[in-house]
This record gives sequence, C-alpha cells and structure tokens, in this order.
Amino acid sequence: MAKLIMTVAEMQDETKWLNARNAGIGGSDAAVIVGLNRWKSPYQLWMEKTGKAEPEDLSDNEYVYWGKVLEQAVADRFCEVTGKKVQRRGLLQHDDYPFILASVDRMVVGEDAGLECKTCNGFAAKEWEDDEIPDAYYVQCQHYMMVTGCSKWYIAVLIGGNHFVWKEIPRNDAEIELLMQAEIAFWDKVQNGIMPDVDGSEDCRKALQNEFRGGNTEPLTLPEKAADVIKTIKELEEVRDNTEKNLNRHKNELRAMLGDSEVGYAGDYKVTWKPQAGRTSIDSKRLKAEEPEVYNKYMKQGTPTRVLRIA
Repeated sequence: MAKLIMTVAEMQDETKWLNARNAGIGGSDAAVIVGLNRWKSPYQLWMEKTGKAEPEDLSDNEYVYWGKVLEQAVADRFCEVTGKKVQRRGLLQHDDYPFILASVDRMVVGEDAGLECKTCNGFAAKEWEDDEIPDAYYVQCQHYMMVTGCSKWYIAVLIGGNHFVWKEIPRNDAEIELLMQAEIAFWDKVQNGIMPDVDGSEDCRKALQNEFRGGNTEPLTLPEKAADVIKTIKELEEVRDNTEKNLNRHKNELRAMLGDSEVGYAGDYKVTWKPQAGRTSIDSKRLKAEEPEVYNKYMKQGTPTRVLRIA
C-alpha cells in the first residue's frame, strides 16, 4: 500500500503541492524518463529536478487550465456511464522508494483500481480510436499502478469538448519493473548530479544552452570520441542536403505540371499552388538611417545564444 503524504485539502495550496511533487518523480514525469513525452526530454527534466532550471510556468496555459476545470466533469461522466463511484485521495508515496510519487486523479470505490481524467482537442481523436491510448498516458497509468499496487487503471477523456471515451488498462508487471528501474536510475543521476545522455530534441538543446553559457575562451582538447561525432554530423548533413535537393526537385516537377493552374488532382491527392500576398515587414536599415531615434526607441534585443560551428 502507498503512503498518503498530502491530503486533498493540503493539495489546494498549489505552491506546496508543486514543491512536494518536484521533490520526486510523479506520473507525468514517468513518460519523460523513458523518452515517450513529446514535449519534454529527460535532460530537461533532470535540469528541473536538480534545480538547474525552473519548470515551465503553465499557470496561463489554456490546455492546462481547462484540463483542471474539466477534471471533475470527466470524472462525473465516467461514473454516469459506468455506474462506478470514485473518490479523491491526495499525493501518494511508494512504500519502498519515497521519491516515487503519485498524484492520482481518483480512486475507484470498491475496486482495486484508479481513474485518470484527460481532455484533448479534436485533432487528437485518432490517438484514442479503438484500443489506442497515447503512450505517455499509458506509462503514466502504469506508474500509478506501481505506486498504489492496483491491478488496473481506468482512463477517461473528453475529446473536442463533446466526445467522451473511457478505457481500462490492465496492470503489466513486466513493464512496471522496467519503468521502476528507469526511474530509480534517473533519480540516482538527480541525487548525484550526473547528467543523463543528451538527445536530439530542441528541448535538450535549450537545456544545454541554459546550463553552459560560455565565457571560457581557452581552447579545449575534446575527448577522442568527438572526432567520430563530428564525422557523423558531417555525414548526416550531407544526407540532409541531398534529401532536401531531391525533395525540392520533385516539388518543382509538380509546379511545372501545374503551370498556371492553382489546383490539381492526382489520384486521391489534391495539389495546390496559390498566390500569397508578400509578408509585410519594416525596412529596418532605412528606418535606422532616416529615423535613428525611433529605431533606437523600439529596437528589441534578442536573448543571447551560443552558435555551434564545425570548421
């Protein structure tokens, strides 16, 4: 059985709840750790958990806001459709690993199960068709079963504001064991300040940019593997350039086929090549030359950055 470390009433203090949640690994962190979260990389999560970066402020995020507002409505609809009863529990802690936490939406009364409530826009409807469940949410539910010991978890989602779907996720002990080992290894890196492996995400690039600001102009002798990394970069850049040239050539073939026509059909495909108004912009060079005071008044300095180049 999991230990209750924060009641529902205590969780109403959002700052206190976030601080407790950031002191360990929660359900939404699980998918990040195993690389199944499209919005955040393990490296960025490590930066946040070690205090090297602030978690993104989601207080003004409309998706997050409506997810919170509609959570109760989704839970109520689940009860209406299934005839089940649910209750809130608070923040739970794993018996053996106190850093593994679960802020579950609801527990199902009289069942060895919980409920996760979600909302999504209509464009994500395909992710919920038939037996489909987004990978990140599936991992999140397995994480909750790891903490609570439950044998199954329900997930309910309101799609596009007017389509309700609910599904049952059985406990998978083999996957839970792998997930637990991944979370233990990740937290060990957090506790010991060991950086996780970098990845190819933009999120990781930003995290590295934030961590290493530069300033040391003394040349550094890189590790031996750096030469292999550079060789791989050069090879991939060549492949990318050739791919881009081939792609542009094929697009130009279509443009030549269309000629002056703005719309064309090829089997089930529709091709358009329509005129667009040119982008409106300010002639900054002329403005600076003719109206330097106005230019200086409204000039905006971008965020400093570091540029990686290979000679």
